[in-house]
Amino acid sequence: MKPVATFWGRACDQVRGFVADRRGIAATEFAFIVPLMLVAFFGAVEFSSGLAVARKTSLMSRTLANLASQNVSVTDTQLNNFFAASVAIMTPYDSSPIQSTISELYVDPNTLAARVQWSVGSAPRTVGSAVSVPTQLQTGGTYLIYSEVSYRYVPTVGYVMAPTGVLLNDVAYSRPRQSTCVLYNASGCTTL
Repeated sequence: MKPVATFWGRACDQVRGFVADRRGIAATEFAFIVPLMLVAFFGAVEFSSGLAVARKTSLMSRTLANLASQNVSVTDTQLNNFFAASVAIMTPYDSSPIQSTISELYVDPNTLAARVQWSVGSAPRTVGSAVSVPTQLQTGGTYLIYSEVSYRYVPTVGYVMAPTGVLLNDVAYSRPRQSTCVLYNASGCTTL
């Protein structure tokens, strides 16, 4: 019976010693906290980058509308230069997922429907197709320069949460500043 009591006494002493031992507590806490801190850190970095890209997407759409609206007429060369200038805004982010289009719209005075007069870009709109515009811009008999930009942002680290990326879109409207409408390749102002 004495060997069992001795064994039991030693086991109790070892359990008490294990409970009282504090040498591995910091390592254990570190092992629990580090993954959470890394997720929080990289999540904040990716979220900040996503916000920066969203802001740059908005700047691109406004830039395209502003550049086109400052002209009396535009050519394909000028429009290509506008697209190139707007792509520079996206620096230092990858510019390959950018899709951008510039269109001119005519607001019909009877129906207040906006119809495409011309459209150039990654996904040009069909001439004569209707585009919904905000009610504040539905002034009959006027023209609008309409730019659309989309960008698929794929997080570098957050590919687990968004493996295909997040599609960021923005549009901008501007009225022609130098004339009633902006001519494209010297064609006249139409009212399709």
